[in-house]
Amino acid sequence: MNLEEDIILETELGPSPRQSVEQWKWRGYPQSLFGNWVANRVTRSKMVENCSREPREKCRIYYVDVLESGDLKSAKDTDPPIEVDESALSQLWDQLQIEPTGLRLRLLLIDNMKHPVLQMLGTRYNIEPCFFTSSLNWIPSRYQEEVVKKKGDHITVTLLFVRTVSWDKSAAPSQNKHVSCCDKAIDTQESLRVRSVRSPAEKYLLQDLLALHMIRSSDPGGSTIISYHPSAQWNRTTAERLKNLVHKVGESVYWQKIFEQSKDPTFFFLAILWYALYAWDEALDHLYTHMNWLETNELSTNDNHLTTELHIIQAQLLHYASLLEDFRKSVTFVRNTPSPVLESSKFTDHARRDTNKLMRKECHNLLSEIDRLGLQLKNITDLARATVNFVDSRRMQDLTIATVRDSAAMKQISYLTMIFLPASFVAAVFGMNVREITDDATETLTHYAVVSIAFTVVTAWLVVAFQSHSSFHEPGSGFLRRLAWPFSCVIRPTSLRRSLRSQPGGLP
Repeated sequence: MNLEEDIILETELGPSPRQSVEQWKWRGYPQSLFGNWVANRVTRSKMVENCSREPREKCRIYYVDVLESGDLKSAKDTDPPIEVDESALSQLWDQLQIEPTGLRLRLLLIDNMKHPVLQMLGTRYNIEPCFFTSSLNWIPSRYQEEVVKKKGDHITVTLLFVRTVSWDKSAAPSQNKHVSCCDKAIDTQESLRVRSVRSPAEKYLLQDLLALHMIRSSDPGGSTIISYHPSAQWNRTTAERLKNLVHKVGESVYWQKIFEQSKDPTFFFLAILWYALYAWDEALDHLYTHMNWLETNELSTNDNHLTTELHIIQAQLLHYASLLEDFRKSVTFVRNTPSPVLESSKFTDHARRDTNKLMRKECHNLLSEIDRLGLQLKNITDLARATVNFVDSRRMQDLTIATVRDSAAMKQISYLTMIFLPASFVAAVFGMNVREITDDATETLTHYAVVSIAFTVVTAWLVVAFQSHSSFHEPGSGFLRRLAWPFSCVIRPTSLRRSLRSQPGGLP
């Protein structure tokens, strides 16, 4: 929140006098329902900016109806999806106002969310804008709101998970540009290309989004789940795919028994979360296979690009661990947030206890599977770390061998120098222009020794003075103080003298 912003209540242009205020009231969302969501805040949240703006992308609303008995309506009864016509938005608004009857739950799945559709859904179901901001910005979140005892509430779960997708070299640039490359900085948000030792087919792991908002209500119209799906061009899970998966859940004998045992629609919410778990399971299996491929090729080829890829995978694995932890927290949130409808007259005490017990059991099953995935991810992380350490140790061994080889060469050069050094010294001495060697010379050997010793002392003095860190002067000393280091060494006891003084019977 920007506390310095000017609180100006800006809204979109209202309808013309001919239009019904009730029909177009959704135009003012979110400020019409949540006064603190002014225009500036909406802009900074990118809630409108991240909506689909491509005219060729049609916004479609798929829906699944669950009867009071727990059975799902046939897919033929809910086809075709609602295709949003932006020139006839009033018809969509009228369609959303129709209260369903005889339903336990209605699931709305939105592809290519348009801004008017966002406003209609938010107004119709009184949805907190945080759901749309977290979904459109891919921010993991989980929270409960609008809690009314015995009436209902709203729960939101937005989580990121990893999914396996087939590698298509002829895919659009929008698909492949997110694949990790060794030629640039590591970005954990990018997709990861994986290969296999068993199959030449290549796949890649990409981050997908599961954004669910559930309105649990005791009204005759039943509860509602709203699912947001990103644009299809990013190759993420589409609304149509999730709809088909939900119908497969309805055909499952296991889940059908659960839906018959309890009328709590939260079990459908929980069943959708299993989709993320199956995606995680498949992705980690391919990642482990890819690690085996990398290990085999790295040990046999010693390719630098493969080593870089190992470091990229290590960074990705740390990110995957945080996503898996968010998944665990989301399931725990669902388990610890029972529906207020359970306290209503629709549920007897016995039914309420059975529902809570069944919910804890199913959440425990899902959490145990997440723990299994966490252990599998840890094993892959340990394998990647061990492979990197082995490769690094082998390279250090190669460097050591190269250093020993260079040392041998330098030793040979030293031997040659030692052979010629005496002759060079004798030639330098006999070439000196001093009286002891040359009769007509003007200087003596004594003058040479004095001047050489003086220049050696001055050079050593300046070298120590220009060193900011030395044992001859205190740390942090200025240049002038360092220049006087011979005197300070005489005055200040050295570390050797201090150690001798500290010993019994040492220096006085």
